[in-house]
Formats: sequence, structure tokens, C-alpha cells
Amino acid sequence: MLRPLIVDDSPLMRAFIKRVITLAGFEFEALEASNGREALERLASCHADIILTDINMPVMSGEEFLVELKNNGTLESIPTLVISTDATRDRAHRMLALGARGYLAKPFSPEALREALDGILGGDHAGQQ
Repeated sequence: MLRPLIVDDSPLMRAFIKRVITLAGFEFEALEASNGREALERLASCHADIILTDINMPVMSGEEFLVELKNNGTLESIPTLVISTDATRDRAHRMLALGARGYLAKPFSPEALREALDGILGGDHAGQQ
């Protein structure tokens, strides 16, 4: 079973992402955080298979969060998918340079999310619904 950490300041977007993960065919148990600082706190006590993070958030942005992950020997190996309305090429390149394994622009389809997750996780975490 997949255990994603969904990091977004919008509770509605976190719920939407969980719904899309379900529609994409994954069996999962999600962890949630409303910003990068909260996500780091969750990761201190919980395991995540993958992190799906927004960029523009209060307290600690997704970019600052990726920097923290990159500088943490324990957490840097957790694959990260950035999901953001900021679809500029420069921002995407910056996030990938900081260690993100993928970048998905909002809005996105269940198929696009499934493809991104399969590409990052190797396609072995999908479950039948």
C-alpha cells in the first residue's frame, strides 16, 4: 500500500489530490501537511513512500521544503513530486535541480498523476480498486 505525504496549504486541494490518487487506481494511506514545516514534523515520526508537494505555501514554501529535504541525509531519498499551478519552465527546472523527481502542473488528470507516480515509483505500488 502506498503511503504518500500530501503537502498543500489548501485542504480542498489535499482532498482533491487524494481523490485523484484513488481514481488513478492506487491503494494508499495518505499523510497530510499544510506547509513544508508541518511536513518535516510529520516526517520526523512517520514514514512516507513519496511526497507530493505544492510550491506556494505559507510558513515554509515547497521550494524551501525541498532545500530542507536535500540537506537531510535521512529524508533526501524520499521521492518528491511537485504539483503546482506555477507551470513556468524556470520554476520546474529549479524544483528538479533541488531534487524533485517530477513536476505536474495543476489542473491534472488522474491519468497524468498515475503516469507521474508510476514513473517515480516504478509502477509497483498500484492496487486494484
